[in-house]
Amino acid sequence: MDQGGRTLIDIVTALIRNEQGHVLLVRKHGTESFMQPGGKREPGESDQEALVREVREELGCTIVPASVQPLGVFEAPAANEPGQWLRAAAYAARVSGSIACRAEIAEFAWVDPRAPGDRKLAPLTQNTILPLALALEHQAL
Repeated sequence: MDQGGRTLIDIVTALIRNEQGHVLLVRKHGTESFMQPGGKREPGESDQEALVREVREELGCTIVPASVQPLGVFEAPAANEPGQWLRAAAYAARVSGSIACRAEIAEFAWVDPRAPGDRKLAPLTQNTILPLALALEHQAL
């Protein structure tokens, strides 16, 4: 729990950008909000191990290990668990291989952080991840 008495769901998440600076977002089956790939750590997993596993399970592609850069730890309301909050360790990363919806992922999209359109976005994505993507836009992918 955090100091406010809320239960926090601990996750790791990836900020993945393409050559145009667009951000890879996913939507899970039975949900409306788009968010960045990632998820909960398995017991004993490091953040990077969890990111590699989650991205492979969700999208079938591979995180490029040397590309993983920590961005910080952020808190936000959970998009799919009403009344719950997330504590997300966020990492910038590149992927290799083809991207396809797998496991619980219904849809993926490359979203321009300057103009995300009318998609419903998870609070962490809208308030933290897309602004981070803009701040990083001049850094090499």
